[in-house]
Amino acid sequence: MIIKLYEENPNPAEIRRIVAVLRTGGIIIIPTDTVYAFACSIFNQAGVEFIAKLKNHDLRRNNLSFICHALNQVSEFAKMDDFAFRIMKKNLPGPITFILQGSSKLPKLFKNKKTVGIRMPANSIALEIVRELGNPLMVSSIFTDDETTEYITDPELIEEKYGSQVDLVIDGGMGGIFHSTIIDCTEDEPSIVRQGKANLVF
Repeated sequence: MIIKLYEENPNPAEIRRIVAVLRTGGIIIIPTDTVYAFACSIFNQAGVEFIAKLKNHDLRRNNLSFICHALNQVSEFAKMDDFAFRIMKKNLPGPITFILQGSSKLPKLFKNKKTVGIRMPANSIALEIVRELGNPLMVSSIFTDDETTEYITDPELIEEKYGSQVDLVIDGGMGGIFHSTIIDCTEDEPSIVRQGKANLVF
C-alpha cells in the first residue's frame, strides 16, 4: 500500500495513520534527504530483525541507524559530549549520520551494540513521523549495488518491488541516489567514515 505525502506540508491525519501502523509492529519505507529507507520502531524487535534479513545484515556486526526528530531525543539513546552536541547542532537536520556511543536506554535488542548511527534528515515527512511516534525509527536504506536507479528513487517502482514485504510505502516524491555522510564521533576527534552527500561544517 502506498501513501502520498508532500514534504512542504505533510497531512497530519496521514501521519497519524502511518504511526498507527508502526505502533502495531509495522514496517514501512520512507523518504529521507538521501535515499528511501526501510523503517520500523526501534522497539519493534521482529521488524528490526526482518529489515536486517532483507538487507543481509548481521545485527551483531552491522551498525544500525536511528532517525530522531530532535537532539533531546538523541540524548536518550546515545551519549553526546559537548563537542558532539555542538557539531550535530550545526549540521542537523541534514544528510549526515553521526556514530555515537549508545546509552543504557537502548532497547534490549541493541544492548550489545556499543555504537549507534544517528540521523536527523532534512525531510519533514520523516521527522513528523518520528515526532508523532514518540521514539526513533530504525532505518536502513533500500539501496543495493545491483539495482537500477529507478527502483530506488521512484516511489511507485519501490512499491512494486517491495510492497509485498512491507506494510506501507510512503511516497514523498522522487528519492535521491547519494548516501549520507558518516561521521564517527566516538573518539576525541571526529573522523569521516564515508563521504556522502554532505560536507561536515565545524
